[in-house]
Amino acid sequence: MFLNHPANLEFFVCQSFAKNLGLYGERIGMVHAVCSSEERANAVLSQMKMVIRPMYSSPPIHGAQIVTKILSSEALYKQWCAELKLMADRILEVRTGLRKGLEEKGTPGTWNHITDQIGMFSFTGMYQVEHQNKLKSALATEKPTTANCLYCAVSDCNGNWK
Repeated sequence: MFLNHPANLEFFVCQSFAKNLGLYGERIGMVHAVCSSEERANAVLSQMKMVIRPMYSSPPIHGAQIVTKILSSEALYKQWCAELKLMADRILEVRTGLRKGLEEKGTPGTWNHITDQIGMFSFTGMYQVEHQNKLKSALATEKPTTANCLYCAVSDCNGNWK
């Protein structure tokens, strides 16, 4: 798609696999550099090596070994897929339940953004600290003073929306 673009676009793409495999802090990810020529690619690689070297001499390998083991075993891969689906379905259920509860209680505002967005985090639309503190108190959970919500921290015990 981009490689044959007439403008010879150059760009970086960074990927993290930490969430998908629950390997936080294990530096499981990639950075891809798309360059317009081999000469540019060599220059980018040289600069990337200069940036990476001071950060770590030898990156940890155990996270990569775990990923390799899971992706190389059909049984472990199927188990991982099932667990990933269970987690994703739970987050969808929490989002749906929270939206329904807020709407049934007549909470001011529109709440469709809760179910329109995807993932573990969501923009809440609550900028004012007093609104955020009320939510923190109501859910009995730690919520940072941002306009985001971490849905995997909400459970049947603290999500009083039902």
